Amino acid sequence: MNRIFIIMALIGVPLTVIGSLMHWPSVVMFIICSISIVALSSFMGRATESLAIVSGPRIGGLLNATFGNAVELIISIFALQAGLIGVVLASLTGSVLGNLLLVGGLSFFLGGLKFKRQKFSVHDASHNSGLLIFAVVVAFVIPEIFAMTMNDTKTIQLSVGISIILILLYLAGLFFKLVTHRGVYAHADPETESSHEEPEWSKRKALIILLVATLIVAYVSENLVHTFEEVGEQFGWSELFIGVIIVAIVGNAAEHASAIIMAMKNKMDIAVEIAIGSTLQIAMFVAPVLVLISLFMPVQMPLVFTISELVAMITAVFLAINVMNDGESNWFEGLTLLAAYLIMGIGFYLL
Repeated sequence: MNRIFIIMALIGVPLTVIGSLMHWPSVVMFIICSISIVALSSFMGRATESLAIVSGPRIGGLLNATFGNAVELIISIFALQAGLIGVVLASLTGSVLGNLLLVGGLSFFLGGLKFKRQKFSVHDASHNSGLLIFAVVVAFVIPEIFAMTMNDTKTIQLSVGISIILILLYLAGLFFKLVTHRGVYAHADPETESSHEEPEWSKRKALIILLVATLIVAYVSENLVHTFEEVGEQFGWSELFIGVIIVAIVGNAAEHASAIIMAMKNKMDIAVEIAIGSTLQIAMFVAPVLVLISLFMPVQMPLVFTISELVAMITAVFLAINVMNDGESNWFEGLTLLAAYLIMGIGFYLL
């Protein structure tokens, strides 16, 4: 499998450069860029897996989510420059749905097929549940409600204020988990411990690969964004569907692959940390940062989603919380999450 991704990257990245210089058709460039990003994401996943073995599940999961979401952030910044506000908001929605339902669902399902009962930290699940409710249900719903009676200027001001609060709380949450309460709620399950496992790459090599892959992804992402409008017209895809499904899946390919690999190795603490941690990072850091970055763009982005996006995200949050709060998973719970994702995907496609 690793050889396949290497070949995809060696072919896809040069073709992206050639295609952009020769102005190849948008559909061709869309396919090449998407394949290139997925291939590069596999390297990011392997690098973060090596770092997770060295640093532990929390830091490993955080690194995976951070570098995985860096792809999404880069794509979204270029989309903001192109004025595609709807695509950016939809991609944020898609990331929340994708991480909670698709990544979580595939991890539980495939891991559950191999191990009948998998365990992870109940405390981490409970702690993250509260933050998920705050980030999605509180911080995303409030702007929607108040924006109904506000003009555009005040809506942007409200969005900026909420964004600053979200970023500060997210940073405080990291300080809580990694500094003041590090190890206080450690999960020690002999079935899931991997203290004797050797990392594939050294810490230095893994960090270099992460950095280089992220820089290349930034270049490929810029070319990908330029294809959205024409591809949408040719395939009959709406801005909403492109953002919620296409951009979200391509942009989060790194953590998708890593979480599934971890689950199949019975490392559920890391798999859950990737799925939930990435969702929190999207809601509490990436989305607010994009709002602040948009202040320097021709068109500002308010933190206001459509009703369908909000309902889908809130439903995904409460379903994921109900499934994960017992600290155990199985293949049927994974299938339930996947079914919810498919239902929402059909809805956004028809919408």
